[in-house]
Amino acid sequence: MIKSLSATEQTALLKVLKARFETNMKRHRELVWEPIQQKIEENPAKAWSLQRMEQSAGEPDVIGLDPASGAYLFVDCAAESPKGRRALCFDQAALDSRKENKPADSAVEMAKQMGVELLTEAQYRQLQTLGEFDLKTSSWIQTPANIRQLGGALFCDRRYNHVFTYHNGAISYYAARGFRAVLHL
Repeated sequence: MIKSLSATEQTALLKVLKARFETNMKRHRELVWEPIQQKIEENPAKAWSLQRMEQSAGEPDVIGLDPASGAYLFVDCAAESPKGRRALCFDQAALDSRKENKPADSAVEMAKQMGVELLTEAQYRQLQTLGEFDLKTSSWIQTPANIRQLGGALFCDRRYNHVFTYHNGAISYYAARGFRAVLHL
């Protein structure tokens, strides 16, 4: 599969991303749009991934720069966990171990197919400083290997004006739990 957009698709995506960027300047006060757009135009596979984030109702927006690489960080900024990425167990191993009532996919595999990553707990908490997210839903996050090896996985949400990190069996899935993604550009 070729991971690129047609010129028409890319133009439409850039228009949506630019409008969201300009509407939500508090998320990225120090940044300007033009170099970000240039990076998107120079990276067809990343533009394709941003389109997947947008199509699954993630409402991606730039929330800053990665301090290690200097890359722009696009994160799902939809108020609730993206509608097109809910009711998923954590990863492929969890999906494979379910005997019945399997969900359609897993969060880790879907993220991989989209060319993005699940947020870390630190990234999730950083996002929550920019607004109030997941007031009715929750989002799977990257999980340490030692927790995953024991069958667990982590997720976060915001309740009572506080960000909570919880655990659940990796095989579990709920209609209100999805995942938020980050794309390094």
